[in-house]
Amino acid sequence: MIDIKFLRENPEVVKENIKKKFQDYKLNLVDEVLELDVKNRNVKLNGDELRMKRNSLSNEIGSLMKNGKASEAEEIKKQVQKINDQLEENEKLEQQYSDEIKERMMKIPNIIHDSVPIGEDDSKNVEIEKFGDPVVPDYEVPYHADIMESLAGLDLDSARRVAGNGFYYLTGDVARLHSAILSYARDFMINKGFTYCIPPYMIRSDVVTGVMSFEEMDSMMYKIEGEDLYLIGTSEHSMIGKFKNQILNKQNMPYTMTSYSPCFRKEKGAHGIEERGVYRIHQFEKQEMIVVCEPEDSWTWYDKLWQYTVELFRSMDIPVRTLECCSGDLADLKAKSCDVEAWSPRQQKYFEVGSCSNLTDAQARRLGIRIKGEKGNYYAHTLNNTVVAPPRMLIAFLENNYNEDGSINIPEVIRPYMGGTCKLEPKNQ
Repeated sequence: MIDIKFLRENPEVVKENIKKKFQDYKLNLVDEVLELDVKNRNVKLNGDELRMKRNSLSNEIGSLMKNGKASEAEEIKKQVQKINDQLEENEKLEQQYSDEIKERMMKIPNIIHDSVPIGEDDSKNVEIEKFGDPVVPDYEVPYHADIMESLAGLDLDSARRVAGNGFYYLTGDVARLHSAILSYARDFMINKGFTYCIPPYMIRSDVVTGVMSFEEMDSMMYKIEGEDLYLIGTSEHSMIGKFKNQILNKQNMPYTMTSYSPCFRKEKGAHGIEERGVYRIHQFEKQEMIVVCEPEDSWTWYDKLWQYTVELFRSMDIPVRTLECCSGDLADLKAKSCDVEAWSPRQQKYFEVGSCSNLTDAQARRLGIRIKGEKGNYYAHTLNNTVVAPPRMLIAFLENNYNEDGSINIPEVIRPYMGGTCKLEPKNQ
């Protein structure tokens, strides 16, 4: 959510930002907010005047009572009661306008960074840099589900009977590899100075609307029937919510955390759910990184975060590239975002394995996350980035470490988490 003062002083800038995100249907929200804002400020002014008048009359009552003029004091008390009634109605109107303003402000997208490329959708995202040489072996690399099944590591049929499409059983070496990569990612981030956290896997609606737009909420979140609780789509939701309505001490900044959680997503939209693989699914696990920092430090942290993901993947011999997300591909709260994509030898193209975002003060305004400064309190900036998200990450791992005989090389950094195993051998041919 942007600053209403900024909108008040720069309505055309806000409208131009909406156009850059190809959301022209939201342009009318700016004028509606401005109109409601004038009404709200007038109502507040009226309330202040009524309170001043009431205070003056109350003082007059005290003076009259002291001088034995009880009947005159009673008449003024009637005036005070009338003002109290007016104030009650005025406060209702003030609350109404405030609610209507907030409802509209939460639909207006965050101001995007000047460097963000302008484009309608992800087809206009721009490649930034490649890391590592993408290799296409001279032998066929099977579909990832087939590789997992050859290792006796994937059971989709049983999962469908138990939960439906979009779920899976991982077993044996593949399940162990899944956990090993998460453990390695956890320690990798701890060694970068991040604090390891395991958050709640359910959050209340006021946290959901604080961390994401209404559109994202509808397309992603699972609601718990009969309760004000949602299953998290990523641990970022819980981790940023941890600071809700908090005033943070400047000397404790920044907060750098890496969190593990299962994630639950409807995956509602054009991509759909795969029946044969684990690329797009309803349930997965993820190691995330989250930063809450001073506003002037957020862009430095943004560059650090995506570089950490690149470093992690390269340490496992997986070629990656970074992709700048265009304006139309940015969620409403994001000021800038880049995807990290891993190389797929089978498809001979890159695919998304992580996303890094700077949300500036958009989440902080919604959730009331402020820093105590010498000249008053101000809003923090929040950032998040995927460290690793298996089982999608397993696709990149298995394909890039696949040998012609069906075995899988285990990179040196993962071996301590696999009991020293250097290679996985196929069990089902």
